[in-house]
Amino acid sequence: MIKVSKKVASIAPSLTLAISAKANELKAAGERVINFGVGEPDFNTPAHIIAAAKDALDKGYTKYVAAAGLPALKKAVCKKLKEDNNLDYEPSQIIISNGAKHSLFNALYAIIDEGDEVIIPAPYWLTYPELVKTCGGVPVFIEASRKVCYKITAEQLEKAVTPKTKALIFNSPSNPTGAVYTEEEIKKLAAVCEKHGITVVSDEIYEKLIYGGQKHYSIAEVSPAMKELTIVINGVSKSYAMTGWRLGYLAAPANVAKAIASFQSHCTSNVNTMTQYAAIAALEGPQKPLNDMLEQFGIRRKKMLEILSGFKKLGIDYVTPDGAFYVMLVTEKFYGKSYKGRKINGSMDVADLLLTEKKVAVTPSVCFGDDTSVRLSYALSLEDMTEGLEKIGEFIKEIK
Repeated sequence: MIKVSKKVASIAPSLTLAISAKANELKAAGERVINFGVGEPDFNTPAHIIAAAKDALDKGYTKYVAAAGLPALKKAVCKKLKEDNNLDYEPSQIIISNGAKHSLFNALYAIIDEGDEVIIPAPYWLTYPELVKTCGGVPVFIEASRKVCYKITAEQLEKAVTPKTKALIFNSPSNPTGAVYTEEEIKKLAAVCEKHGITVVSDEIYEKLIYGGQKHYSIAEVSPAMKELTIVINGVSKSYAMTGWRLGYLAAPANVAKAIASFQSHCTSNVNTMTQYAAIAALEGPQKPLNDMLEQFGIRRKKMLEILSGFKKLGIDYVTPDGAFYVMLVTEKFYGKSYKGRKINGSMDVADLLLTEKKVAVTPSVCFGDDTSVRLSYALSLEDMTEGLEKIGEFIKEIK
C-alpha cells in the first residue's frame, strides 16, 4: 500500500459530500429533490461569452499561452480593477489561474511558511482552513457574531494577532453568510493589518452580487500601504455564470506575483486558452446579462426573506444577507428535540433529516465552522424555492 503524505492525510473531507451524494442517490432513484445547497448561479453562461470561446476554437487558439495568462486578458483585468475598485495594477501583477480556488491556493502557498498563523473569520468557506493547512500554516478562527450580521470587528482582529500571525483571509461579500462589510468597517480592519504588517488575502469572488444599496469596497483600496499588503482574489465564475469554465485571477504586489507566476508555470501552466478568450468577452463585453441575473437574484432573495419571516412564529430565525446568494437559517433552537423519534444534535442532523424526510437539500453550517444553522441558496427557480421552503416549514412544525 502506498502511504500518503502527512500533508494530504491531514486534509478533512468535505462534510457536504455526504449530503450531495445522498441527494444524487435520491434523484437517481426517481425522487424529486429540491436543492438549496447549490453554490453556483443556475443561469447559463451569456451567449456572447460562449460565442467568444467558439470563435477562439475556430481561429485555432488551442495552443499553449503564457503560464500566467494571456496579455489581453491581464489587461482586461487591470481595466476592471481600475474602473470597479480604483486599483492600479500592471499586467505583470495579474495571475490568471484555474478558478478563484486555485488563485487562493497560489496566494497562500506563496506567503505561508511552516507554522505561520492565518486568521479566518467564522463562519467561513470550508476550503479556507484546508488550504492553510496544506500550505503548512495554522488556521486561527475568529467567531463572527450573527448579532452583527456575521462580521468581525477590528477589536476582535487585534486580540487574535500573535507574533506568528502572517495573514488574514477576508471574504466580502461572504460565503456562507452573505455578509458585506462597509467601507468604514474595512478601514478599521485595515488599520490593524497595517499596524502589524499582516498580509490580507481578499476573496472578492461575489463582488458583483450585492443588494439593498450596499456597495463593494476592496480592502486594497484603503491606502497605498494596504494595497501592498493585499492579494486580491476574484474571477468570472459567480458574476458571469461561468463556474464550469474554471477561471480566476489574482492581483498582487510585484514580487509576490512574480513568485506565483514561476510557481504556476511548473504546476499547471496556463488556464485553457479558449476559456481565457471567453473571460475577455465577459469582462469587456455587454454587462446586461450580469445585471439581469443580479435582478433575478434580488427578486428571489426578497421572496425567500418574506417566507422566512413567517417562520419566526415557529421559533426559527435567519440573518438577512446583503450579498452573494445565501441565507443562514438558524436552527440551533431545535437541538435536543426530536423529529419522528430521532434526536436532533446539530446542523448535520437537520440537513440529513430534511433530505431524507422532505427531499430538501440544505448545507449544514458545521461545514463552515459554526453549528448553529443551515445555509440556503437562492440560486434556484422561484417555484422550486417556494415549494422547498414550504417543506422546511412543515419540517419545523413536526419537530417535537
